[in-house]
Amino acid sequence: MRIDNLQDFIDAYCPQARHQRKESWYPEKPPEGRSRKFACADVIARDKTSLDLFWIKDKSLDNLPEPEVLAEKIIDNIEAGLPNFRAVAQPLGS
Repeated sequence: MRIDNLQDFIDAYCPQARHQRKESWYPEKPPEGRSRKFACADVIARDKTSLDLFWIKDKSLDNLPEPEVLAEKIIDNIEAGLPNFRAVAQPLGS
């Protein structure tokens, strides 16, 4: 992860001028905005009061394969990468 991966968040967060923060999420618009404020009363009223707030749905999760298919793909990816890790580790004395 690099600083440029976080730049949009930093710009929206306005760490040096919090009073200039602006929401980019509004209920009457398509809910794609990433910056949203919540009233304390709304957070406290939640079941099992938590700051684990989310409102943006990750559309890539809509059509996930079955868990056993995902597990098999993960295993395949790990096995495919293992020779590369071994090649890097060998000169290090591992």
